[in-house]
Amino acid sequence: MANRALIILLLLLLTTGGRSDLIFYYENKCSYPVWLAARPSIGDSDPERGPNTLEIFSMPDQWTGSIWARTKCSFNASYYFSCETGDCGSGLKECQNPPPALPVTLLNFEIKPSFVSYEVSLNHGHNIPVRIQPDGGSLLGEVGPCPVVDCIEAISDVCPSPLVAQNSDGRYIGCYSACDEFKDPKYCCTGNYSSPGACQPNDYSKTFKRLCKLAHTYPGDNDPPTYKCTGATRS
Repeated sequence: MANRALIILLLLLLTTGGRSDLIFYYENKCSYPVWLAARPSIGDSDPERGPNTLEIFSMPDQWTGSIWARTKCSFNASYYFSCETGDCGSGLKECQNPPPALPVTLLNFEIKPSFVSYEVSLNHGHNIPVRIQPDGGSLLGEVGPCPVVDCIEAISDVCPSPLVAQNSDGRYIGCYSACDEFKDPKYCCTGNYSSPGACQPNDYSKTFKRLCKLAHTYPGDNDPPTYKCTGATRS
């Protein structure tokens, strides 16, 4: 089961002395190491997360961007750092700012003083199972706790053959999105398909949605909505 190998980002808001700090707990439940990356930079100078480890990271006060996990990373003889999935192409272990090589599972955040919005996105494919799990808090302007969002099921089992990403040995390493693979406006929700009425789920996104109901699987996907979480859990 893929849900035995996932990354949990545990989001915790702490209120201290009139200010709010945002702490991410990165828990790698995978049986292999991953190297985190972000665009724009979050200042993570030690991105490696070993298997079955938990690390705490203080996020910037205001930040909007994407975090993803890189896999099968190493230095070559020239000390150039590269990864099998999620690579930045910079040759650096830190990998802060360059866009990732696709396919990649994205964890998107908007951090503001009054709230944090978050989503799991398969709009650029899938390379690793992930979960965002808020610790306490409530939905902005609503009653109820901040929901978990994730994609922890085995996408490899349902990835259509035209979308399969393989390494140099022909082994499955991820699943492309239809937009990135075909560059078709109807999959990318661009051009004549950019309006909400024209931007609709497609056969590929529906396949992913059946497994990952809490993730966004095409550019116009708003089910579930992009949640906005506010409120401290501890003091």
